[in-house]
Amino acid sequence: MKRKTLRITLGAAVAVAATAVLLPSAFAGQAQARTVDANTVDTFGRIADDVLAQRTNALVDSSSARRMPLAEGKNKKVRVSAGLARTEKGSVSSLQARKKRLAALGEAYTAGDTQVSVDTTRVKGNRATVEVTETTVLKYKKVHGDEPDTTGFKAHHELSFTAASGGKWDLTGIKSTDQGFPAINAPVAKPVATAGTMPKATPASTSWPARPAPKKQTSSGYNYSAMAAYAEKYWKYYNPAYRQFNADGGDCTNFISQALKAGGWKNDSGSASDYRKWWYDTSTQSTTWVGANEWSWYALNSKRVTNLANVYQLGVGDILQMDFDGDGSKDHSMITTYRSRIGMPYMTYHSTNTFRKSVASIVASYPDAVYYAYRT
Repeated sequence: MKRKTLRITLGAAVAVAATAVLLPSAFAGQAQARTVDANTVDTFGRIADDVLAQRTNALVDSSSARRMPLAEGKNKKVRVSAGLARTEKGSVSSLQARKKRLAALGEAYTAGDTQVSVDTTRVKGNRATVEVTETTVLKYKKVHGDEPDTTGFKAHHELSFTAASGGKWDLTGIKSTDQGFPAINAPVAKPVATAGTMPKATPASTSWPARPAPKKQTSSGYNYSAMAAYAEKYWKYYNPAYRQFNADGGDCTNFISQALKAGGWKNDSGSASDYRKWWYDTSTQSTTWVGANEWSWYALNSKRVTNLANVYQLGVGDILQMDFDGDGSKDHSMITTYRSRIGMPYMTYHSTNTFRKSVASIVASYPDAVYYAYRT
């Protein structure tokens, strides 16, 4: 797996921007007091890059892909703790199993490029918390010939470091800080279903191949190409004309609502809490604009959508939703922006911001999720 040079960026909130951060003298008996300078921050970023690139590497179908040791040598400033190394070994194993499921669905990646930038570093006592941004691009193998060239995403992670003896730091934890659908290289635990009432939408099959369900231009005049073009324009660089909801449960449904409006969906004004209404204005918006379940209720009630029987029937401009744990509540919304000649839909979405991710890769990552496919 080829990787570009790591870029380390010290943001405005980085604690080490102007002055060094010293560990208190009371901690000297456990580890030497040290200065967290720019070089140490750089090392924090590099070990994050190693861990995340190892995950990406597990998905790449290449015998020449570089294998990286997770634990740094004894003379390095930063190393992966033994506990986290075991956890990441399990994560890599689960991602390799995901790669096999993808292969069975006719998809593979020939190369991957992961880059990490450090956004903030905070030190308190013997702990350091580091926020990083991961940018990863995977190159599709041309199994059928007309796959897109690449899929990519940006993800955000929080790393936990603990001061160790000899002036070193141990990386003890790494977690995603994004709301919504995890990235393709994010390990996922098998969900545990909980009791609940399923929403009115009809779950879609994930069997491949699917019976064809060609999409035709509707009499309503919706422009599906415009929906896809909007989503592919703003998947990474957000449209400043709209508010963002990443900090309020995720931006995914807000994003598909914008794309649908770009393709001809009109505001349906009324009470913000009425699931029969759908709208956005300069000061607020309906719950159906931003909520996954509420959007589904509105879309089906208004007959602007119908349910498809199979996720692989999705066409450009159609919507895919997921219920990760099978509790009857939808957790994520995506829009189809490309469909290959063999009938593979590719999804673009926010939270985590992603461009043209195949439905096969989503199903392979979450084989136990419940899927809802909507024809717009």
